[in-house]
Amino acid sequence: MSEEFIKVAEKEINEELDGIFKILELCKNDQDVAEKSSEFKRHFHKIKGLAPMIGQQGMGEIASLNDSLIEKVLDSIQVTGIFETISESTQLMKKLMEDSTIGIDELKQAIKTKHSVFLE
Repeated sequence: MSEEFIKVAEKEINEELDGIFKILELCKNDQDVAEKSSEFKRHFHKIKGLAPMIGQQGMGEIASLNDSLIEKVLDSIQVTGIFETISESTQLMKKLMEDSTIGIDELKQAIKTKHSVFLE
């Protein structure tokens, strides 16, 4: 990828993360997340696609897990703990934008364990 593409993609990812943070500010629990699930979906889906294109495979994996969980919510399935999962994931993804060497395995495993019934 060209340097210019990477810069544009990084800017877009940061904008998507900021969008998620803004939505999270309006949420206090899982029900609030459910009510705003389509907004979350749009942001996570874009990050899921863009992140691997700029070498951020870990971020793409975290976004993909969240995207899958949001899909369940959009299908009217209650995903207990999704507010916390999205909060933790977004914080980690923001850190990954500053330091791509941060490990994701612990959070990835925690998400898969906590929400295993939805991610099979």
